[in-house]
Amino acid sequence: MATAIPQRQLFVAGEWRAPALGRRLPVVNPATESPIGEIPAGTAEDVDAAVAAAREALKRNRGRDWARAPGAVRAKYLRAIAAKIIERKSELARLETLDCGKPLDEAAWDMDDVAGCFEYFADLAESLDKRQNAPVSLPMENFKCYLRKEPIGVVGLITPWNYPLLMATWKVAPALAAGCTAVLKPSELASVTCLELADVCKEVGLPSGVLNIVTGLGSEAGAPLSSHPGVDKVAFTGSYETGKKIMASAAPMVKPVSLELGGKSPIVVFDDVDVEKAVEWTLFGCFWTNGQICSATSRLILHKKIAKEFQERMVAWAKNIKVSDPLEEGCRLGPVVSEGQYEKIKQFVSTAKSQGATILTGGVRPKHLEKGFYIEPTIITDVDTSMQIWREEVFGPVLCVKEFSTEEEAIELANDTHYGLAGAVLSGDRERCQRLTEEIDAGIIWVNCSQPCFCQAPWGGNKRSGFGRELGEGGIDNYLSVKQVTEYASDEPWGWYKSPSKL
Repeated sequence: MATAIPQRQLFVAGEWRAPALGRRLPVVNPATESPIGEIPAGTAEDVDAAVAAAREALKRNRGRDWARAPGAVRAKYLRAIAAKIIERKSELARLETLDCGKPLDEAAWDMDDVAGCFEYFADLAESLDKRQNAPVSLPMENFKCYLRKEPIGVVGLITPWNYPLLMATWKVAPALAAGCTAVLKPSELASVTCLELADVCKEVGLPSGVLNIVTGLGSEAGAPLSSHPGVDKVAFTGSYETGKKIMASAAPMVKPVSLELGGKSPIVVFDDVDVEKAVEWTLFGCFWTNGQICSATSRLILHKKIAKEFQERMVAWAKNIKVSDPLEEGCRLGPVVSEGQYEKIKQFVSTAKSQGATILTGGVRPKHLEKGFYIEPTIITDVDTSMQIWREEVFGPVLCVKEFSTEEEAIELANDTHYGLAGAVLSGDRERCQRLTEEIDAGIIWVNCSQPCFCQAPWGGNKRSGFGRELGEGGIDNYLSVKQVTEYASDEPWGWYKSPSKL
């Protein structure tokens, strides 16, 4: 079979390794529905080998080679990885687009973010050395105390398909910066660029076993990784349902987990906005990355005074979005990742219609695209808060609209969700924006925009959107444990017990 992607094996202990059972999974281009290659299908035996390699790398030379090495040593490798990502940016962006359907311009932007994230955590690895042995003030002068930050150990990293290499980097970069060793299990729907990351690691000479990559099905590779007794922590980005399973599998060993799960985020638009600017941000907040974003502001809460004009302009803007093969110049909406996701989105739209909502635009395959998992940008109105489309995450280019009259009503609608990842407020009134920033229950709030993300700022949510924060200065702390060291600094005996008399 002619392939459009490199044919890689699993990456274990610094070497390519065929999966134990010899099976491989097809890779399908979502733009054409055609197979373009294969990835290895790892299973529990492969996970065992990867965890063993990570454990050996962690303990090698009593940890001096990696875990206990100066942060500057680890930073050197992270910067080398970043440089190689930039060097291979065009190739990696193309592979990302072929694998998951993301418009090529977005994929190229992602590669810049990948390199920037490795650079950022390289800086934090170096600064970690300066944070070591931080003194603690004590009330007793005969004791001295200081704190050490130490790598938590071997970590299992399970990542999604919407930003395949970038979401992997959000975990790999801080984990390695902290001195952990890792086993990465990317989504079986988009693993290609993560295997290319393995090739980059080989090229820069990353010590064997520091990063291992096992591709395969969630049930066959992800589940054994999350429950593995040799894994000290699991970090997961994905669905709420899978997040619950990971928590349950970690519970018997009281293993720490960090979870970045789904969302049904609100975008609140008041009547004092510049309509054209607000419409573009509203559509970008939901249709960026083909609508497949955990933080998508997919619930538009719109002031009644401007609802008619705003909806008319949204339809006009939505119809003007270029939906095409994601490799085409100027593409702004490509296919969703798989046939299964495509059918799921169509069912959401069908259910909304059957429950009484109005499909204002979209909801169908574009007429000019006979193949591929394409769906037109979709706007749904006449939505009731009991409807599935209001309550459940679609993970596709589908925006639902609900109108409001008062600020209090807007806040109530914004918080009418089990999720709490993100939210946005668009208004010319800065004080009003500040009030909603404080009252919307979410981990991330955007003001007069939607979806900007920077590795310098923490990322994570509340409620069923998970817990823990990635990125930012605290991002490295996800992979560190704190050790308190207290020393008795007096020459005098402690004197609690009476000394026995000497013969």
